[in-house]
Amino acid sequence: MIKTYKYRLYPTRKQTKELEWTLDTCRILYNSCLMDRNRTYEQTGKSLSRIDQQKILTRDKKNTLYLTNIHSQVLQDVLFRVEKAYKAFFRRVKERNSKAGYPRFKSFGRYGSFTYPQSGFSIVPGRLKLSKIGHIKLKLHRNINGFVKTCAIKKEIDKWYVCFSVEYEPVPRQIPSKTVGIDVGIKSFAVLSNGMVIDNPKYLMWAEERLVKKQRRLSNKKKGSNNRKKAKKTCAVLHKKVSNQRKDFQHKLSRELVGNYGYIRVEDLQIKNMARNHSLAKSIHDAGWGQFLTFLTYKAEEAGCHVEKVNPRNTSKMCSVCGYIYKDMTLSIRKWTCEGCGTIHDRDVNAAVNINKPLRQELPEFTLGEISSMDDPIDNVYALKSILSLNQEARPIIDG
Repeated sequence: MIKTYKYRLYPTRKQTKELEWTLDTCRILYNSCLMDRNRTYEQTGKSLSRIDQQKILTRDKKNTLYLTNIHSQVLQDVLFRVEKAYKAFFRRVKERNSKAGYPRFKSFGRYGSFTYPQSGFSIVPGRLKLSKIGHIKLKLHRNINGFVKTCAIKKEIDKWYVCFSVEYEPVPRQIPSKTVGIDVGIKSFAVLSNGMVIDNPKYLMWAEERLVKKQRRLSNKKKGSNNRKKAKKTCAVLHKKVSNQRKDFQHKLSRELVGNYGYIRVEDLQIKNMARNHSLAKSIHDAGWGQFLTFLTYKAEEAGCHVEKVNPRNTSKMCSVCGYIYKDMTLSIRKWTCEGCGTIHDRDVNAAVNINKPLRQELPEFTLGEISSMDDPIDNVYALKSILSLNQEARPIIDG
């Protein structure tokens, strides 16, 4: 299993300049590789491969001496990034789900990290040794378990971090036997099938007033001035704080769920399509459902738990007791009474209970709630058989 550990770096002024120079040189190399591929395609109708660009880089290092001041594998990793960008572009073209997004040139400040893929780095007491740069102060706030594969140096605003990609075997532990269904939302961040409601912290909404003031000041600054750079940094720091608050909340919640439940069922949401609703897009992005499901999935995999994605169709509209479907339900209806069995439902809790039902499949032609209102007993029998056929497996044939 692969896991990433992230630690804070405290470089000196001289080391900061070297890190920034290395980062900018990698950015220039990335743009140069894109330009070479574009030019070659225009002239010959064929693009360069990564192997071709590695040969070009080897020749360029003999003529451009400053490239020798960067570890060779760091430069090689830039070529892998270019190749990865083109592969992702062709995959999106093939899928035709959205705009393909041709690989773009990286402007200043848009290239945020460089990587040592295999060697060129080592950890010494209190320091991180980087080839061609030196020993940088490192805050190792937790131990690294496993074999370190890669080392990525990352800049976030004015702070530097190191990310170690580690391969390790998770320690087996006793998995809880309890199961839970989770219905994520905007009013409440999540509602569990046992009735527990987790409030939505809405960090972006609470910081929005300060963000508006900071961004208005930024827009009034003259482009290219030092005051604009300071205002831009202030806005970035505030956005980063909101992001960190959201991550902290979701890390703690996902860890608690994985620790208490062995089988977790969640909705298989198409978040990108849902965010096209301009009335709800900001609230959906502020909730960060996709990030939360990512945290929950990898934590469950590490702990040996199971996360199952369930078809979200009619989870809120279907009665969890009898199966009746409230077809005319709107988003404004938070509580409703089932016409089939008379049960009073909270919309979100009912959805969570439906999500937690095992072997949930496509909805049958009839539900139990609809069958109870049928006048013809023959139709009643055939409809009941159609439901039972979905929920039962055929009995095995035993010889003798």
